[in-house]
Amino acid sequence: MIFTLHRYIFRELFRVFLSATVALTLMVSIGLLVPIIQDYGVSPGQIFHLLGYFIPVTLTFVLPISALFSSSLVYGRFAADRELDACRASGVSMWTLIYPGLTLAILVAVANLVLSFYVAPAFVHRSEASVKANAEQILFRNIQKKGFYGLPGSNYRLYADQAVPENNILEGVVIVDGRAGGSARVITAELAKVQIETHSTYNEAKVTARNVFRFDDIAPVFLGNFSVSTQFPPLLRDDVKFQKIEQLKRIQADKINYYPIRKMAMETRDQLAMEMLTEDMNRQLAQSNDYYQLQDAADGMREYYLLYTPEAVVDKQRANTIQLTDPIRLMQIDEIRDTQIQYDCKDGYITIENSGEDLRFEIHLDSPTWQRAGLEPRMAVRKYIPNIKPPEHLYLPLKTENILATIANLQTEKSVLKGDPSRHLQKYLNIWPRELVFVDSEIAAEIHSRLVLGLGCVALILTGIALGIQMRGGHVLSAFGASAIPGGVLITFILSGKSLTVNPATPMSTGVTVMWVGLAVLICLTLLVYRKLLKT
Repeated sequence: MIFTLHRYIFRELFRVFLSATVALTLMVSIGLLVPIIQDYGVSPGQIFHLLGYFIPVTLTFVLPISALFSSSLVYGRFAADRELDACRASGVSMWTLIYPGLTLAILVAVANLVLSFYVAPAFVHRSEASVKANAEQILFRNIQKKGFYGLPGSNYRLYADQAVPENNILEGVVIVDGRAGGSARVITAELAKVQIETHSTYNEAKVTARNVFRFDDIAPVFLGNFSVSTQFPPLLRDDVKFQKIEQLKRIQADKINYYPIRKMAMETRDQLAMEMLTEDMNRQLAQSNDYYQLQDAADGMREYYLLYTPEAVVDKQRANTIQLTDPIRLMQIDEIRDTQIQYDCKDGYITIENSGEDLRFEIHLDSPTWQRAGLEPRMAVRKYIPNIKPPEHLYLPLKTENILATIANLQTEKSVLKGDPSRHLQKYLNIWPRELVFVDSEIAAEIHSRLVLGLGCVALILTGIALGIQMRGGHVLSAFGASAIPGGVLITFILSGKSLTVNPATPMSTGVTVMWVGLAVLICLTLLVYRKLLKT
């Protein structure tokens, strides 16, 4: 008899729970997909794939709500129909009648923990892989539809007259580079080939263009064949809330695996590279009073440059810039063609051309006089020397796998800089300690909030059962509304605890304690509700 009764109650619980879960999951999943569709222009086929990938994410929040709704509704109706009184008159205890609801509560709690720590992040990773696999198609689809595409999280926007997706080619290309802190630069090209390389913690877009002109605030310059690359964040999962527990531990062990930290590390690396190059140039020029050699980074090119300047100075106004002092002489030597071009000018500077995985410099010469053997000297408005790779002995500490250790040592005796950092670099060094602590705080807040929410499901659903029985004389939804109040209290404690945990003004332990206090308050409230229920 007891087994039949339990099966009857659980069947009703599960029926209502399943219906509520399906309805809420569809509504919430579609809501999550709307910004992705707007930002990335995914195809209709991808929408259905992403909808399937986002279902586990929404279930993390939907399951407790659905279970609370079903438990308060079913037990409230069970009591309102006098079935509860009949069971009690037959000698069945109240705790025995609650077993089916307790079983559902435990199943939902376990499911919530598994979903939040493992399943939901895994499906977000799969959705990321699905979008990545079609990243180039998304780019071409947006260009065909709107005529342009802005790379997410970067300064580049691509315009094209025509897109040829089957060959990854754009025709009639205009690339707008709106770098922060400087005037926008415009690059035009006859043809461009676009490749998007995906990595575990970042993405990289490479654009190789033919017959390139670049326009800035001074003059147009013909660059010939030209390539540019930029890193941009993962499309969907650049937040700790979308990480599996193993990935959270990897981020704690090596924070370069977290894109916001990686991005900041690359920005710090760019400024550090300029200051290391400045010191190396001044040291070598002072010792030998000769030229400083720089190498072209293009594959198969045997071209290098000899640069002379009395002193290289880190620009105090512009970040990632080295000012060259008068007189400046640059020798461009091509070993394959056996040619040499000499440039002389009074003003020039070196800046970062490509801040992607492979660091590249660019030399700017203002109004240079140039000459080649057999030709009279000529004047140019401006000369760009792109695609200069850093000397190997400077680049080693700047590699991605070494950069965090290099930054950490900048204010110690192991610093790669002999002099004091510039104000541009010091700005980053002042931020780094706070950012690293913030990441640890985010991870701690995320882990503890998942635990508190998962374990709180049991107390929350049990409270819904008790309130459903006590409010049997009212509307069927009144019990659900009343039982949602303890859930709101728990969510308030969780959100407050997360805010306190990541707040640098308070200790991390304070926020964690607040979250667990919220769970303790919910448990005490559940015990008080059941004490009153058993008395009546």
